Parts: sequence; C-alpha cells; structure tokens
Amino acid sequence: MPLAKMDVIWFNGKLVPWDEARIHVLSHVVHYGTSFFEGIRCYETPRGTAVFRLTPHIRRLIDSARIYRTELPYTQEQLVAAVKETVRANRLRAGYIRPVVYRGYGEIGVNPLNNPVEVAIATIEWGKYLGAEAMEQGVDVCVSSWQRFAPNTMPALAKAGGNYMNSQLIKMEALANGYAEGIALDPGGHVSEGSGENLFVVRDGVVYTPPVSSSILSGITRETVITLLGELGVEVREQVIPRELLYVADELFFTGTAAEVTPIRSVDRVRIGAGRRGPITGEVQAAFFAVVQGERDDRYGWLEYVEP
Repeated sequence: MPLAKMDVIWFNGKLVPWDEARIHVLSHVVHYGTSFFEGIRCYETPRGTAVFRLTPHIRRLIDSARIYRTELPYTQEQLVAAVKETVRANRLRAGYIRPVVYRGYGEIGVNPLNNPVEVAIATIEWGKYLGAEAMEQGVDVCVSSWQRFAPNTMPALAKAGGNYMNSQLIKMEALANGYAEGIALDPGGHVSEGSGENLFVVRDGVVYTPPVSSSILSGITRETVITLLGELGVEVREQVIPRELLYVADELFFTGTAAEVTPIRSVDRVRIGAGRRGPITGEVQAAFFAVVQGERDDRYGWLEYVEP
C-alpha cells in the first residue's frame, strides 16, 4: 500500500516538511537494523481525535531502546507531546502514527554506541491492515516454517527493526502460498504469534493466549483485549499452546495496533468454527471499537485526546 504524503514529520525535535525528513545512506540503522519503533492508532471520536494508549506505547518504545543500550535524547513526556503535535500539524482525524528511534550517521561497524540517537514521528492515513472485510469474514492463515527467536538470541520483548527480518520471512511465505498471514511457533514448537499480531484461541468458552515466554511481543492491544474479555466475564488463560489446538479451536483471532481485532477463519486450510467471526470474537471486537471510537465510557483512560 503506497504511502500518501502528509505535510510534516517530527524529526529530531522539530517539524520538517515530509520530503526533508531524510537520513544518510551510511547511517548505522541502514546496515545493522538498529531501530526501535511503535505503531499507534488515533481515532475520530465525538470529542475529537484521540490517540489510543499513547503513553504505554511510548514507554514500550523507550524500553525497547534500553534493552539495546540506547538512551533516548527525549523524555517520555516530551515524546507524548511530540506525537500530539505531529497529529495536530497534519490535521489527522484518524490514522496511524509511527515513532521511530534509530542510530544515525557516525561510524561504520557493528558497535552502535558512537552513532547518534535520532528520533522521528510520522503520521499516515491507514485503514484496516488485513482488509475491511476481514473484520467480519476473517482471514486465512498458515503455520509458518519460520519460527520465532530462541531465548537469549534476540530479545522478543523489544520492538526493534532488526527483529522484523524474521517477521518479513513469515509474512512473505504466507503471501506466496495464498494466505493473508502466518503464525509462527516458538523454539519449543508451541504457538507464538503472527508476523505482527498476537494470537488468541477460543475453546469451550475459555480464551487462551501464549505467554511472553513463547517469544511474543507483549502487545498493548493484547493487554487491552484481555481486560475487555474480563469485563465480558470470559476466562482468559495465558499458557503454552500446542500447535494442534489451532485446528480444533472454536474461534481464533489476531490482535494488534494494525490488525485491531481480526478473526481467523482457517489455518492451513482447516476451517475454524463456522469459518467466519465467532461470538466471543464478535463481542470483544465490538467492545474494543466502542472504546476506541469514544462510544462508551473510557474507564481506564486509554484515550489520550489531541486538543485543537
């Protein structure tokens, strides 16, 4: 999906025209993948534009960088304000926000520590990641031949650019074989996550989701959905999930900032449930969109409004 240009990008502390937000070809990030990023959505609500769970996203951005011994030149509060400033400047009513931290131009070599830490924030207009029809009909997925990282190899809890080379292999393999997405297994052969989404399994009225020890990114939408399921009186168990449970599940769904809450209708050509969105998926999906669109009480303070 080609990007439509917006007016400005927040680039190292100031707003610059879209086409002027550039980096040098010898920047460390280009050669070694030393970047850390977030995907954040903002929604149009009756009170105006609201960014969903902005502060937790920025905290995770800072945490991801810290895991890689990278200290940001801005505080959490400054970055939260910068996101809102960028949304306002681009007059974005609903869309996607991409803050990225990276090691810039300085030295060439694996050691990143002598390269500057740079920060950019961009906003784009973006619809449903896996397609609008997928929200009801669901998507077809496969179990990938590529697995997630083994412990003590790559830090799965860091949302780092280099980590997503693994995600690209999962996604490209799925698309090449006619699927919308792939599900990766962890090094032990248990269910992990999609290329960019967390996964939930419904069986006999209980919802299961892999724990962080299964090489998943600890998703902010995942945490949100666990809370909403609790409100709906649905039991949620974070536990190791065997691959075969995918094929006998009553329902499956993905969660993520981009995917939001997306049903899965088949895995490896095996139909899941009725082959479309199931009742529990439908309930939590409706609850999620009611919150982010400002249609129900925001009792947890998940919406951070962008004032005019």
